Amino acid sequence: MINMRKLGIDYGDNRVGIAITDELGITAQGLETIKHNNNDKIVLKRLEEILNKYEIDTFVVGMPYNMNGTSSYRADITNNFIHKLKCKFNKVAIETIDERLTTVAAHKTMNDLNINKKKKKDIVDTISAVYILEMYINKTSH
Repeated sequence: MINMRKLGIDYGDNRVGIAITDELGITAQGLETIKHNNNDKIVLKRLEEILNKYEIDTFVVGMPYNMNGTSSYRADITNNFIHKLKCKFNKVAIETIDERLTTVAAHKTMNDLNINKKKKKDIVDTISAVYILEMYINKTSH
């Protein structure tokens, strides 16, 4: 039997990184970065299109906690976005993952791959979404 896929989301003010699991839920691949400039309607519309294309049962949203583990201003904004997800996609489960170091890891990966500065801005959120999804896969597979 084929499992439903999981969708990783790295939510930001201007860009949202999206990653997706394979059909077996073993690996995560970057899908795209949605540019939305603080307009969640753009993000929700694109997520609806993605849900129409893939069978997805879970959104895995990165939660931007402070380094000491406390909730941050960004976490409040992310929780507001999660509420919008719940309202629009009430049949899709929503999980959160601590994303504190995913952007740092994404930048390190891009530096290791010698990706130029202009391209980094376009793909850092997608790579961060992959890390968010990989952390979720590792957490749930043990």
